[in-house]
Amino acid sequence: MFLPGVILEDGDNFDISLRRFKKQVEKAGVLSELKKRQHFEKPSVQLKKKKAAARKRLLKKLRKMNMS
Repeated sequence: MFLPGVILEDGDNFDISLRRFKKQVEKAGVLSELKKRQHFEKPSVQLKKKKAAARKRLLKKLRKMNMS
């Protein structure tokens, strides 16, 4: 897993470096992974969520096709 990090050098602006770090954290998916692992989720619940997400994507795709 890639762990984000920013090395501060002399003359670097802290705010800009913090913004770069936040972008790297979001791109690496650290916070979403932390949220997902915060509580144990049974495999059956994971499967239900995956199926619900797939159904939602399908319905969204069908609605989009009907509108055009």
